[in-house]
Amino acid sequence: MNNFPKIIISGGGTGGHIFPAIAIANALKQLMPRCDILFVGANGRMEMEKVPAAGYKIVGLNIRGIQRGSIFKNLGLPFRLLGSVRKAIRIIRDFKPDVVVGVGGYASGPMLYAASLKNIPYLIQEQNSYAGITNKYLGKKAQKICVAFENMERFFPAEKLLLTGNPVRKEAVDIKGKHFAGAELLKLDPQKKTILVIGGSLGARTLNASVEKHLDELIAADIQVIWQTGKFYFKSITERITQHPNFRILEFLNRMDLPYAAADLIISRAGAGTIAELCLIKKPVILVPSPNVAEDHQTKNAMALAKNNAAIVIADRSAEDTLIAEAIKLMKNKSKCEELSANIGKMALPNADEIIANQVLKLVTTTKRSS
Repeated sequence: MNNFPKIIISGGGTGGHIFPAIAIANALKQLMPRCDILFVGANGRMEMEKVPAAGYKIVGLNIRGIQRGSIFKNLGLPFRLLGSVRKAIRIIRDFKPDVVVGVGGYASGPMLYAASLKNIPYLIQEQNSYAGITNKYLGKKAQKICVAFENMERFFPAEKLLLTGNPVRKEAVDIKGKHFAGAELLKLDPQKKTILVIGGSLGARTLNASVEKHLDELIAADIQVIWQTGKFYFKSITERITQHPNFRILEFLNRMDLPYAAADLIISRAGAGTIAELCLIKKPVILVPSPNVAEDHQTKNAMALAKNNAAIVIADRSAEDTLIAEAIKLMKNKSKCEELSANIGKMALPNADEIIANQVLKLVTTTKRSS
């Protein structure tokens, strides 16, 4: 028997999986400082850099997702999957975890499957409003499934579900009293209406094209724009666009609290982690779901807000023509902005990291009691 809990957290691939995973780990350390946490990620993905930077050990599996549009590139996938499950079993044998936590992403599936084979209890943190095939299958043997949206009994056994919300970076949503500080840092006029456009670390082609196509309308409306282009698009956009005092074009936003605080309206993709932050930010939001994700889960995430009148949703295919016009119209409609802000705030689920961490530690206690 271990003296202190040993916990594996598996998953990653994108910031939307990694940041919640780190938040859960931090909460576990707060509740049980001497617990031993090991991350399992996918080799070559961003978790292999971000997790050690957060102070945690990580082991990589040689796994990747299905390559859309190329049968040839997927030929080796079964062998990668089998090899990853074998390595995951070795990790369990060597580390001897009490519990495994899956947060989604390439490494999560093989690790949770290995846990099921070795009779190690596991918890799934399902971030989206529409569960993927892997989590639906693995959910059958999970001890607990923590979800961020209601009505998830469509995908999982109802008795295993716990509505917790998605863990967020607490420093990112701490915006109280920071409007002027955010405007000052970004060299913006705090009295002018401001739109924040965020497309993730890599960027979103549609959001960038939508802004670039309608720069004149934004200038005519005297609206400021904090425009996070992503690293794939930053160089080409800054080469094409002449600097204007109303625009702050940035490759990446290292501190999200200040741009969130400076903005009056936010335009974003509809990843589950981002939505969790936006609910806590409580500002009017226009969501443009990415069509390039498994099972179109971003559209389903966005519609979960739209049906509660908590966000405006614009389809990717029509965004280039309509997004900026809709944003300008919304900025002029104070009552609609207030309504959206109030409704998205009602969907906020704070302290998800602590609630999930407590569930993990409950599973540890159950495991030790029965061993």
